[in-house]
Amino acid sequence: QVQLVESGGGLVQAGGSLSLSCAASGRLFSINRMGWYRQAPGKQRELAASITSGGITNYADSVKGRFTISRLSAENTVWLQMNSLQPDDTGVYYCFEGDFHAPRTFGQGTQVTVSS
Repeated sequence: QVQLVESGGGLVQAGGSLSLSCAASGRLFSINRMGWYRQAPGKQRELAASITSGGITNYADSVKGRFTISRLSAENTVWLQMNSLQPDDTGVYYCFEGDFHAPRTFGQGTQVTVSS
């Protein structure tokens, strides 16, 4: 099993920035992809950004150009830098790990709130 511990998030005004981090432990050799899902109030969880073990990134169209995902392999940590935040970015952000096709483990979630 893999355990994920998230940090970061909080409250920011529109146009501001926040960063999230996610540290993985456990069966690290099984991780092919990590990233972040997010869930806004009353909406389904959606993939925000992901990065493979080979460094290939993928972003939701709504965050392209504003969010940047990166990895620190030596520390088994993934970072999500979020710039130009908008109220629509408000939600709970969940770190995940999994294979190339589906998430397998989620973190506990961290709240991101963007005020207008």
